[in-house]
Amino acid sequence: MCTGSCAKCLGTTLIPLAVLCTVANILLFFPGGKVADNNDHITDEVWYFGGILGSGVLMIFPALVFLGLKNNDCCGCCGNESCGKRFAMFSSIIFAAVGVVGAGYCFIVSAVAINKGPICNNGTQWLYPFKDGDYLGDQKMWDTCLSPANIVPWHLTLFALLLVMSGIQAVLCGIQVVNGLFGTICGDCKCCGCCGGDGPV
Repeated sequence: MCTGSCAKCLGTTLIPLAVLCTVANILLFFPGGKVADNNDHITDEVWYFGGILGSGVLMIFPALVFLGLKNNDCCGCCGNESCGKRFAMFSSIIFAAVGVVGAGYCFIVSAVAINKGPICNNGTQWLYPFKDGDYLGDQKMWDTCLSPANIVPWHLTLFALLLVMSGIQAVLCGIQVVNGLFGTICGDCKCCGCCGGDGPV
């Protein structure tokens, strides 16, 4: 597969992942699927906007750049026809690095949130009743949280989704770093024939 086509495939995959991460983060602002009575009743890590900023906004820019690489017209520079494509692929490495940072931020925030557990009411006060992920292997401990209803599975499911999706995003951006290096060194199929003659970009 040529470098431009590979980048477009990666960009096409990153956009829905970015949207899903944004939606998951937004849902976390509604503990147990209900509007919180007080902002202090929302888990701290939700306010770090890992899914909205890290895997959302910061991921849209790399995705759009990747999508545009296939249609780069290889306009060239300094009399070198393939120079434009090579520069575009090089710039995609920088955007891919931004994507890795964004996805990494979301991944770390999600991992911390899962380990820490949600804030909830145990019947007398609002607190973080779990320590060091101890509730993950003991579902009976979930009964400690009396409200909001179903807050533990809600918290765990959404942050786990953010963890997995941000991990996938980081891998895809990492692939584009390698793909971009090939594109920078070799150019695209049409310009330098590295992918086999005059095949499509």
